[in-house]
Amino acid sequence: QVQLVESGGGLVQAGGSLGLSCAASGRTFINYNMGWFRRAPGKEREFVAAISRSGSSKFYADSVKGRFTISRDNAKNTVHLQMNSLKLEDTAVYYCAASSAIANSDRYYNYDYWGQGTQVTVSS
Repeated sequence: QVQLVESGGGLVQAGGSLGLSCAASGRTFINYNMGWFRRAPGKEREFVAAISRSGSSKFYADSVKGRFTISRDNAKNTVHLQMNSLKLEDTAVYYCAASSAIANSDRYYNYDYWGQGTQVTVSS
């Protein structure tokens, strides 16, 4: 089992920045590829970004490319999502996820473990 706990959500104005963190515990963190997903009200879960075990490979959804940056610290068992130039449509609950097998996947079913989510609200 891997336990994932997100933090860093909150309220921010459009154009602002926010950083999310996800702390992992339970099993060897470096064995897992990590991802971020989000779910906006009334919408389906949406892929945001993914990072490989070593951190050498990253993958982003087109909607966040150039604005969001995913990173990980394997020594601290954490993965981060830095969000810049936030837009109203970035408002959602953001989830951290871990995959034991598939690197840089944008498919939710390739992830084995999920956090409880953290709310990000972008206001005008």
